[in-house]
Parts: sequence; structure tokens; C-alpha cells
Amino acid sequence: MDDATLARLAATIAARKRADPAASYTAKLLHQGEDAILKKIAEETAEVLMASKDGDKLHLVNELADLWFHCLVLMSHHDLQADAVLAELERRMGVSGLDEKAARKER
Repeated sequence: MDDATLARLAATIAARKRADPAASYTAKLLHQGEDAILKKIAEETAEVLMASKDGDKLHLVNELADLWFHCLVLMSHHDLQADAVLAELERRMGVSGLDEKAARKER
């Protein structure tokens, strides 16, 4: 997924906030609120773990897509932009994971 694909998907999800929950899965999930969204993220996370353990790469890709999608729904719920996460990932580039985690503990 390139930045344009991610931006289009995020925009579609944001537009679903105004859609009829009876006509859109995303609108329904957003309308149900944070607990429903978090439940889907937990479910999708478990499915990613199982697909990984099964060793089926296509199944794993499908489950990862579901997880990413639901994470984007959560971000939309909190009015966060994908750019914020991408900027954080960019900030971490070239920084040791150990150093980055230690710096978080110092904050």
C-alpha cells in the first residue's frame, strides 16, 4: 500500500462517519463506538496470529489487511490522520529500537 492508497482508504473511512449505518459496515462500526472498534481489532489481531502460525501467506495477508483496516477505523474514530502515524514511523527510522523504547520510558 502506498501513501496514496492509504490516504484514499482513510478518506473513505472518514466519509463513512456521515453515512447511514444500515448501508455501510464501516458506518455501523463507527456508530457503535470505540468498544466495538476495539473488539474488532482484538478479533483481527487473533486472526493474524493464527494465520501466521498456519504459515499460509495469502491468509496472513488477508488478515493483516483486515487488521490495518480496523486500525484505520479506530484512528478515524479519534480524528487521527494516517500521516501522524507515518510521521512517527519516519521519526523512528534509523533509531535503534532499544534506544527508542528507552527514550519513551524517560518521557
